[in-house]
Amino acid sequence: MSLSMRERFERETEPGVNEVSPTLSKMRDYDLGLLSIIGVVLVLGLIMVYSSSIALTDGPSSEVFKFNRYFLMQSIYIFIGFCGMFTVFNINMDKWEELSFIFFVAALVFLLLVLMPFIGREINGAKRWIPLGPVNFQPSEMMKMAMVLYASRYAVRFRDSIAQLKLLDGFVRGVMPIAALLAAALLLTFLEPDLGASMVIASICVGVLFLGGLHSLYLVGIGLAGIGLVSAAVLLSSWRIKRLFAFLDPFSEEYAQSSGYQLVHSLIAIGRGEWSGVGLGFSIEKLHYLPEAHTDFILAVIGEELGFIGILVLVILYFLLIFKCFKIGRVAVAMDRYYSGLVAQGVGIWIGFQALFNLCVCLGLLPTKGLTLPMISFGGSAMVMTLCALGLVFRVDFENRQLMRGLPISGVPAPRYV
Repeated sequence: MSLSMRERFERETEPGVNEVSPTLSKMRDYDLGLLSIIGVVLVLGLIMVYSSSIALTDGPSSEVFKFNRYFLMQSIYIFIGFCGMFTVFNINMDKWEELSFIFFVAALVFLLLVLMPFIGREINGAKRWIPLGPVNFQPSEMMKMAMVLYASRYAVRFRDSIAQLKLLDGFVRGVMPIAALLAAALLLTFLEPDLGASMVIASICVGVLFLGGLHSLYLVGIGLAGIGLVSAAVLLSSWRIKRLFAFLDPFSEEYAQSSGYQLVHSLIAIGRGEWSGVGLGFSIEKLHYLPEAHTDFILAVIGEELGFIGILVLVILYFLLIFKCFKIGRVAVAMDRYYSGLVAQGVGIWIGFQALFNLCVCLGLLPTKGLTLPMISFGGSAMVMTLCALGLVFRVDFENRQLMRGLPISGVPAPRYV
Protein backbone atom coordinates (compact mmCIF):
# COMPACT_ATOMS: atom_id res chain seq x y z
CA MET A 1 0.00 0.00 0.00
CA SER A 2 2.86 2.38 0.80
CA LEU A 3 4.42 1.81 -2.64
CA SER A 4 1.22 2.59 -4.51
CA MET A 5 0.73 5.70 -2.40
CA ARG A 6 4.22 6.89 -3.24
CA GLU A 7 3.73 6.25 -6.94
CA ARG A 8 0.46 8.13 -6.83
CA PHE A 9 2.07 11.04 -5.00
CA GLU A 10 5.04 11.23 -7.40
CA ARG A 11 2.73 11.14 -10.41
CA GLU A 12 0.57 13.99 -9.13
CA THR A 13 3.52 16.19 -8.07
CA GLU A 14 5.82 15.46 -11.02
CA PRO A 15 7.33 18.67 -12.47
CA GLY A 16 5.44 19.86 -15.51
CA VAL A 17 2.13 18.42 -14.41
CA ASN A 18 -0.32 21.28 -13.96
CA GLU A 19 -3.46 19.33 -13.35
CA VAL A 20 -4.64 17.26 -10.43
CA SER A 21 -6.83 14.21 -11.01
CA PRO A 22 -10.57 14.80 -10.47
CA THR A 23 -10.56 12.29 -7.61
CA LEU A 24 -7.97 14.25 -5.65
CA SER A 25 -9.49 17.65 -6.47
CA LYS A 26 -12.83 16.54 -5.03
CA MET A 27 -11.21 15.05 -1.92
CA ARG A 28 -12.13 16.71 1.38
CA ASP A 29 -9.56 18.61 3.42
CA TYR A 30 -10.27 16.35 6.40
CA ASP A 31 -11.19 12.77 7.22
CA LEU A 32 -14.96 12.75 7.67
CA GLY A 33 -14.86 9.20 9.05
CA LEU A 34 -12.43 10.18 11.80
CA LEU A 35 -14.49 13.24 12.70
CA SER A 36 -17.66 11.12 12.82
CA ILE A 37 -16.06 8.54 15.12
CA ILE A 38 -14.88 11.26 17.50
CA GLY A 39 -18.34 12.82 17.46
CA VAL A 40 -20.07 9.53 18.29
CA VAL A 41 -17.64 8.80 21.15
CA LEU A 42 -18.11 12.31 22.59
CA VAL A 43 -21.91 12.11 22.40
CA LEU A 44 -21.90 8.68 24.04
CA GLY A 45 -19.56 9.97 26.74
CA LEU A 46 -21.72 13.03 27.37
CA ILE A 47 -24.81 10.86 27.76
CA MET A 48 -23.07 8.47 30.12
CA VAL A 49 -21.55 11.27 32.22
CA TYR A 50 -25.06 12.67 32.67
CA SER A 51 -26.45 9.26 33.55
CA SER A 52 -23.65 8.19 35.90
CA SER A 53 -23.50 11.50 37.78
CA ILE A 54 -27.20 11.87 38.61
CA ALA A 55 -26.71 10.55 42.13
CA LEU A 56 -23.81 12.96 42.71
CA THR A 57 -26.03 16.00 42.21
CA ASP A 58 -28.61 15.23 44.88
CA GLY A 59 -26.88 17.17 47.66
CA PRO A 60 -27.41 20.79 48.75
CA SER A 61 -24.09 21.86 47.16
CA SER A 62 -25.52 21.13 43.72
CA GLU A 63 -28.66 23.25 43.90
CA VAL A 64 -27.43 25.76 41.32
CA PHE A 65 -26.75 23.23 38.60
CA LYS A 66 -29.29 20.71 39.87
CA PHE A 67 -29.10 17.49 37.87
CA ASN A 68 -27.25 19.08 34.94
CA ARG A 69 -24.07 20.06 36.75
CA TYR A 70 -21.63 17.48 35.40
CA PHE A 71 -23.34 17.40 32.01
CA LEU A 72 -22.87 21.15 31.59
CA MET A 73 -19.29 21.08 32.82
CA GLN A 74 -18.42 18.23 30.46
CA SER A 75 -20.06 20.14 27.59
CA ILE A 76 -17.87 23.15 28.39
CA TYR A 77 -14.77 20.94 28.46
CA ILE A 78 -15.68 19.53 25.05
CA PHE A 79 -16.18 23.04 23.66
CA ILE A 80 -12.79 24.15 25.01
CA GLY A 81 -11.27 20.96 23.63
CA PHE A 82 -12.62 21.68 20.14
CA CYS A 83 -11.23 25.22 20.36
CA GLY A 84 -7.87 23.69 21.27
CA MET A 85 -8.20 21.18 18.43
CA PHE A 86 -8.86 23.98 15.95
CA THR A 87 -5.87 25.95 17.24
CA VAL A 88 -3.56 22.93 17.03
CA PHE A 89 -4.87 22.12 13.55
CA ASN A 90 -3.90 25.57 12.26
CA ILE A 91 -0.22 25.15 13.16
CA ASN A 92 1.99 23.42 10.59
CA MET A 93 3.66 20.17 11.56
CA ASP A 94 7.13 21.57 10.87
CA LYS A 95 6.36 24.27 13.44
CA TRP A 96 5.24 21.64 15.95
CA GLU A 97 8.52 19.85 15.35
CA GLU A 98 10.41 23.05 16.19
CA LEU A 99 8.33 23.66 19.32
CA SER A 100 8.31 20.06 20.53
CA PHE A 101 11.26 20.38 22.93
CA ILE A 102 9.97 23.68 24.34
CA PHE A 103 6.55 22.09 24.84
CA PHE A 104 8.20 19.12 26.57
CA VAL A 105 10.18 21.37 28.93
CA ALA A 106 7.02 23.36 29.72
CA ALA A 107 5.23 20.13 30.62
CA LEU A 108 8.14 19.17 32.92
CA VAL A 109 7.93 22.57 34.63
CA PHE A 110 4.20 22.13 35.26
CA LEU A 111 4.85 18.64 36.65
CA LEU A 112 7.35 20.20 39.02
CA LEU A 113 5.02 23.05 40.01
CA VAL A 114 2.21 20.66 40.93
CA LEU A 115 4.46 19.21 43.66
CA MET A 116 5.23 22.62 45.16
CA PRO A 117 3.50 23.68 48.41
CA PHE A 118 0.62 26.14 47.97
CA ILE A 119 0.54 25.47 44.19
CA GLY A 120 -0.54 21.89 43.66
CA ARG A 121 -3.94 20.81 44.93
CA GLU A 122 -4.19 17.61 46.93
CA ILE A 123 -7.24 15.36 46.48
CA ASN A 124 -7.50 11.95 48.16
CA GLY A 125 -3.82 12.01 49.09
CA ALA A 126 -2.55 12.81 45.57
CA LYS A 127 -1.19 16.15 44.30
CA ARG A 128 -1.98 15.98 40.59
CA TRP A 129 -3.81 19.24 39.94
CA ILE A 130 -3.03 22.97 39.70
CA PRO A 131 -6.12 25.05 40.56
CA LEU A 132 -7.04 27.58 37.88
CA GLY A 133 -10.06 29.34 39.29
CA PRO A 134 -13.13 27.08 39.08
CA VAL A 135 -11.26 24.27 37.30
CA ASN A 136 -8.17 22.15 37.94
CA PHE A 137 -5.36 21.59 35.44
CA GLN A 138 -3.61 18.20 35.40
CA PRO A 139 -0.04 18.55 34.03
CA SER A 140 0.37 14.81 33.42
CA GLU A 141 -2.17 15.10 30.59
CA MET A 142 -0.06 17.82 29.00
CA MET A 143 3.01 15.58 29.32
CA LYS A 144 1.28 12.85 27.29
CA MET A 145 0.91 15.19 24.32
CA ALA A 146 4.40 16.60 24.88
CA MET A 147 5.86 13.09 24.82
CA VAL A 148 4.13 12.33 21.52
CA LEU A 149 5.61 15.45 19.94
CA TYR A 150 9.12 15.18 21.32
CA ALA A 151 9.59 11.40 21.06
CA SER A 152 8.57 11.64 17.39
CA ARG A 153 11.15 14.35 16.77
CA TYR A 154 13.80 12.38 18.62
CA ALA A 155 13.07 9.19 16.69
CA VAL A 156 13.44 11.03 13.38
CA ARG A 157 16.65 12.87 14.29
CA PHE A 158 18.36 9.89 15.89
CA ARG A 159 16.88 7.19 13.69
CA ASP A 160 20.27 5.73 12.79
CA SER A 161 21.54 5.76 16.39
CA ILE A 162 18.55 4.04 18.02
CA ALA A 163 18.68 1.33 15.35
CA GLN A 164 22.33 0.45 16.05
CA LEU A 165 23.30 -2.11 18.64
CA LYS A 166 26.51 -0.29 19.58
CA LEU A 167 27.67 1.08 22.90
CA LEU A 168 28.74 4.59 21.88
CA ASP A 169 26.82 5.42 18.68
CA GLY A 170 23.78 3.37 19.62
CA PHE A 171 23.16 3.22 23.35
CA VAL A 172 25.02 6.31 24.62
CA ARG A 173 24.11 8.74 21.83
CA GLY A 174 20.81 7.23 20.81
CA VAL A 175 19.04 5.71 23.79
CA MET A 176 20.49 7.43 26.86
CA PRO A 177 19.33 11.04 26.15
CA ILE A 178 15.68 10.13 25.60
CA ALA A 179 15.83 7.66 28.49
CA ALA A 180 17.03 10.45 30.81
CA LEU A 181 14.20 12.79 29.75
CA LEU A 182 11.67 9.99 30.08
CA ALA A 183 13.00 9.16 33.56
CA ALA A 184 12.55 12.81 34.62
CA ALA A 185 8.94 12.81 33.45
CA LEU A 186 8.20 9.47 35.10
CA LEU A 187 9.80 10.50 38.38
CA LEU A 188 7.71 13.66 38.64
CA THR A 189 4.45 11.87 37.82
CA PHE A 190 5.35 9.04 40.21
CA LEU A 191 5.86 11.53 43.05
CA GLU A 192 2.32 12.89 42.70
CA PRO A 193 1.72 9.83 42.93
CA ASP A 194 0.25 8.81 39.58
CA LEU A 195 1.59 5.44 38.47
CA GLY A 196 -1.09 5.12 35.80
CA ALA A 197 -0.06 8.34 34.03
CA SER A 198 3.58 7.24 34.28
CA MET A 199 2.75 3.99 32.50
CA VAL A 200 0.88 5.81 29.72
CA ILE A 201 3.73 8.30 29.20
CA ALA A 202 6.29 5.48 29.10
CA SER A 203 4.14 3.52 26.63
CA ILE A 204 3.87 6.54 24.32
CA CYS A 205 7.63 7.09 24.35
CA VAL A 206 8.60 3.45 23.83
CA GLY A 207 5.88 2.91 21.22
CA VAL A 208 6.94 5.92 19.15
CA LEU A 209 10.62 4.95 19.36
CA PHE A 210 9.75 1.39 18.32
CA LEU A 211 7.86 2.65 15.27
CA GLY A 212 10.80 4.96 14.59
CA GLY A 213 13.22 2.05 14.33
CA LEU A 214 14.35 1.29 17.87
CA HIS A 215 16.45 -1.90 17.94
CA SER A 216 14.54 -4.89 19.30
CA LEU A 217 17.14 -5.61 21.99
CA TYR A 218 16.82 -2.08 23.33
CA LEU A 219 13.07 -2.62 23.38
CA VAL A 220 13.47 -5.82 25.39
CA GLY A 221 15.81 -4.07 27.82
CA ILE A 222 13.42 -1.16 28.29
CA GLY A 223 10.54 -3.59 28.80
CA LEU A 224 12.41 -5.52 31.49
CA ALA A 225 13.44 -2.28 33.19
CA GLY A 226 9.83 -1.10 33.13
CA ILE A 227 8.59 -4.33 34.69
CA GLY A 228 11.24 -4.03 37.39
CA LEU A 229 10.38 -0.41 38.19
CA VAL A 230 6.63 -1.06 38.33
CA SER A 231 7.21 -4.11 40.55
CA ALA A 232 9.42 -2.04 42.87
CA ALA A 233 6.80 0.73 43.00
CA VAL A 234 4.17 -1.82 44.03
CA LEU A 235 6.27 -3.74 46.54
CA LEU A 236 7.55 -0.60 48.26
CA SER A 237 4.03 0.74 48.84
CA SER A 238 1.73 -0.96 51.33
CA TRP A 239 -1.49 0.36 49.77
CA ARG A 240 -0.41 -0.76 46.29
CA ILE A 241 0.30 -4.24 47.68
CA LYS A 242 -3.19 -4.32 49.16
CA ARG A 243 -4.63 -3.36 45.76
CA LEU A 244 -2.67 -6.16 44.14
CA PHE A 245 -3.95 -8.78 46.59
CA ALA A 246 -7.45 -7.34 46.29
CA PHE A 247 -7.20 -7.72 42.51
CA LEU A 248 -6.30 -11.40 42.92
CA ASP A 249 -9.31 -12.08 45.17
CA PRO A 250 -11.63 -9.05 45.34
CA PHE A 251 -14.62 -10.91 46.81
CA SER A 252 -12.74 -12.19 49.86
CA GLU A 253 -13.92 -10.99 53.28
CA GLU A 254 -10.64 -9.14 53.80
CA TYR A 255 -10.82 -6.97 50.68
CA ALA A 256 -14.46 -6.84 49.56
CA GLN A 257 -15.17 -3.83 51.79
CA SER A 258 -11.75 -2.16 51.49
CA SER A 259 -9.14 -2.34 48.71
CA GLY A 260 -11.33 -4.48 46.46
CA TYR A 261 -14.52 -2.47 46.95
CA GLN A 262 -14.37 -0.62 43.62
CA LEU A 263 -13.56 -3.72 41.61
CA VAL A 264 -16.30 -5.74 43.30
CA HIS A 265 -18.98 -3.19 42.45
CA SER A 266 -17.58 -2.72 38.96
CA LEU A 267 -17.92 -6.45 38.30
CA ILE A 268 -21.40 -6.47 39.85
CA ALA A 269 -22.45 -3.60 37.57
CA ILE A 270 -21.12 -5.26 34.43
CA GLY A 271 -22.63 -8.58 35.48
CA ARG A 272 -26.07 -7.00 35.98
CA GLY A 273 -25.94 -5.59 32.46
CA GLU A 274 -25.66 -9.01 30.82
CA TRP A 275 -26.11 -8.77 27.04
CA SER A 276 -28.31 -5.72 26.46
CA GLY A 277 -28.17 -3.90 29.81
CA VAL A 278 -30.79 -2.83 32.30
CA GLY A 279 -31.61 0.30 30.28
CA LEU A 280 -30.15 3.78 30.02
CA GLY A 281 -30.47 5.59 33.35
CA PHE A 282 -31.46 2.48 35.35
CA SER A 283 -28.10 1.62 36.86
CA ILE A 284 -28.15 0.75 40.56
CA GLU A 285 -24.41 0.77 41.17
CA LYS A 286 -24.08 4.46 40.28
CA LEU A 287 -26.32 5.34 43.24
CA HIS A 288 -23.38 5.83 45.64
CA TYR A 289 -22.34 2.16 45.51
CA LEU A 290 -19.64 2.37 42.84
CA PRO A 291 -17.01 5.05 43.61
CA GLU A 292 -15.85 7.25 40.71
CA ALA A 293 -18.75 6.05 38.58
CA HIS A 294 -18.51 9.13 36.32
CA THR A 295 -14.70 9.05 35.89
CA ASP A 296 -12.45 5.99 36.27
CA PHE A 297 -15.26 3.41 36.36
CA ILE A 298 -17.72 4.89 33.89
CA LEU A 299 -17.26 1.78 31.74
CA ALA A 300 -18.92 -0.25 34.49
CA VAL A 301 -22.00 1.98 34.27
CA ILE A 302 -21.97 1.57 30.48
CA GLY A 303 -21.84 -2.18 30.96
CA GLU A 304 -24.71 -2.13 33.44
CA GLU A 305 -27.01 0.14 31.44
CA LEU A 306 -26.08 -0.83 27.87
CA GLY A 307 -24.76 -4.33 28.49
CA PHE A 308 -22.15 -6.28 26.59
CA ILE A 309 -23.45 -4.75 23.36
CA GLY A 310 -22.71 -1.24 24.63
CA ILE A 311 -19.16 -2.15 25.65
CA LEU A 312 -18.59 -3.93 22.32
CA VAL A 313 -19.76 -0.88 20.36
CA LEU A 314 -17.40 1.32 22.38
CA VAL A 315 -14.47 -1.05 21.76
CA ILE A 316 -15.22 -1.01 18.02
CA LEU A 317 -15.30 2.80 18.03
CA TYR A 318 -11.90 2.95 19.74
CA PHE A 319 -10.52 0.38 17.32
CA LEU A 320 -11.69 2.44 14.33
CA LEU A 321 -10.28 5.62 15.88
CA ILE A 322 -6.86 4.04 16.45
CA PHE A 323 -6.93 2.46 12.99
CA LYS A 324 -7.55 5.89 11.46
CA CYS A 325 -4.62 7.40 13.39
CA PHE A 326 -2.27 4.68 12.21
CA LYS A 327 -3.54 4.83 8.64
CA ILE A 328 -2.99 8.59 8.47
CA GLY A 329 0.45 8.06 9.95
CA ARG A 330 1.31 5.40 7.35
CA VAL A 331 0.31 7.73 4.51
CA ALA A 332 2.60 10.43 5.92
CA VAL A 333 5.48 7.96 6.24
CA ALA A 334 4.88 6.83 2.65
CA MET A 335 5.58 10.44 1.64
CA ASP A 336 8.76 10.44 3.73
CA ARG A 337 7.14 12.78 6.25
CA TYR A 338 8.37 10.66 9.12
CA TYR A 339 7.80 13.13 11.93
CA SER A 340 4.17 13.70 10.99
CA GLY A 341 3.60 9.98 10.62
CA LEU A 342 5.03 9.18 14.05
CA VAL A 343 2.97 11.94 15.69
CA ALA A 344 -0.29 10.56 14.26
CA GLN A 345 0.60 7.01 15.30
CA GLY A 346 1.79 8.24 18.72
CA VAL A 347 -1.64 9.71 19.38
CA GLY A 348 -3.13 6.34 18.44
CA ILE A 349 -0.81 4.60 20.90
CA TRP A 350 -1.81 7.04 23.65
CA ILE A 351 -5.57 6.64 23.21
CA GLY A 352 -5.37 2.92 22.54
CA PHE A 353 -3.22 2.04 25.55
CA GLN A 354 -5.23 4.16 27.97
CA ALA A 355 -8.58 2.85 26.72
CA LEU A 356 -7.35 -0.76 26.89
CA PHE A 357 -5.96 -0.26 30.39
CA ASN A 358 -9.22 1.25 31.65
CA LEU A 359 -11.22 -1.57 30.08
CA CYS A 360 -9.01 -4.22 31.71
CA VAL A 361 -9.24 -2.52 35.13
CA CYS A 362 -13.04 -2.36 35.04
CA LEU A 363 -13.23 -6.01 33.96
CA GLY A 364 -10.84 -7.13 36.70
CA LEU A 365 -8.08 -8.12 34.28
CA LEU A 366 -5.61 -5.61 35.77
CA PRO A 367 -5.23 -4.15 39.28
CA THR A 368 -7.26 -1.05 40.03
CA LYS A 369 -5.57 2.13 38.77
CA GLY A 370 -6.87 5.63 38.27
CA LEU A 371 -6.93 6.05 34.49
CA THR A 372 -9.83 7.69 32.73
CA LEU A 373 -11.53 6.38 29.60
CA PRO A 374 -10.52 8.80 26.78
CA MET A 375 -13.31 11.19 25.72
CA ILE A 376 -15.84 9.28 27.83
CA SER A 377 -14.92 9.86 31.48
CA PHE A 378 -15.68 13.17 33.16
CA GLY A 379 -12.66 15.46 33.36
CA GLY A 380 -11.42 18.72 31.86
CA SER A 381 -7.67 18.26 31.42
CA ALA A 382 -7.97 14.81 29.86
CA MET A 383 -10.74 15.90 27.50
CA VAL A 384 -9.01 19.07 26.32
CA MET A 385 -5.58 17.52 25.82
CA THR A 386 -6.99 14.44 24.04
CA LEU A 387 -8.92 16.61 21.58
CA CYS A 388 -5.84 18.79 21.06
CA ALA A 389 -3.83 15.66 20.29
CA LEU A 390 -6.47 14.59 17.76
CA GLY A 391 -6.05 18.05 16.25
CA LEU A 392 -2.49 16.98 15.43
CA VAL A 393 -3.86 13.93 13.61
CA PHE A 394 -6.23 16.10 11.58
CA ARG A 395 -3.31 18.41 10.73
CA VAL A 396 -1.20 15.50 9.52
CA ASP A 397 -4.09 14.25 7.41
CA PHE A 398 -4.73 17.74 5.98
CA GLU A 399 -1.10 18.12 4.93
CA ASN A 400 -1.15 14.64 3.41
CA ARG A 401 -4.15 15.57 1.30
CA GLN A 402 -2.69 18.89 0.22
CA LEU A 403 0.54 17.25 -0.90
CA MET A 404 -1.36 14.50 -2.75
CA ARG A 405 -3.13 17.25 -4.68
CA GLY A 406 0.24 18.76 -5.57
CA LEU A 407 -0.57 21.93 -3.64
CA PRO A 408 2.11 23.74 -1.61
CA ILE A 409 1.66 24.12 2.13
CA SER A 410 3.08 27.19 3.81
CA GLY A 411 5.95 26.23 6.07
CA VAL A 412 5.99 22.57 5.00
CA PRO A 413 9.22 21.61 3.19
CA ALA A 414 9.03 19.58 0.01
CA PRO A 415 9.23 15.84 0.72
CA ARG A 416 12.66 14.26 0.35
CA TYR A 417 13.12 10.70 -0.82
CA VAL A 418 16.09 8.91 0.68
